[in-house]
Amino acid sequence: MPNMPDTPTAAPSRPDRVTAATRTIAVLSALALIVLCTGWELVWARLGHGSLVLKSLPLVLALPGLMRHRMHTYRWLSLAVWLYVAEGAVRVADAQPVRLLAALELALSFALFAACATQVRWRLAMAHRQHAADAAE
Repeated sequence: MPNMPDTPTAAPSRPDRVTAATRTIAVLSALALIVLCTGWELVWARLGHGSLVLKSLPLVLALPGLMRHRMHTYRWLSLAVWLYVAEGAVRVADAQPVRLLAALELALSFALFAACATQVRWRLAMAHRQHAADAAE
């Protein structure tokens, strides 16, 4: 094939401890936010016809990229998660059970942001170190 290397490349190495931990936190936080957003709009504090359940769609679309360590996904999700923070901050002043759900949404959103931001910063720092080490050789 035209763009294929002649020699097979080595298998990708296992991610380091920080990368694996932040990926796990990001995936679990995203999954928990999906469950929370879906349950919130369809079961626990239903408003209207449940069309607000579509707010979980960006998280669903981000899951494959999170699972595959796609840097682009971690970057855009670290920005998109602020929509969930804003919703939680606005709805935390409502009556129960919305107050509890909003507080949980805030906690999960902050955890997801921290995991995504740490993942991006760590991987960029590791790439910079690798580039500096390769240049020194």
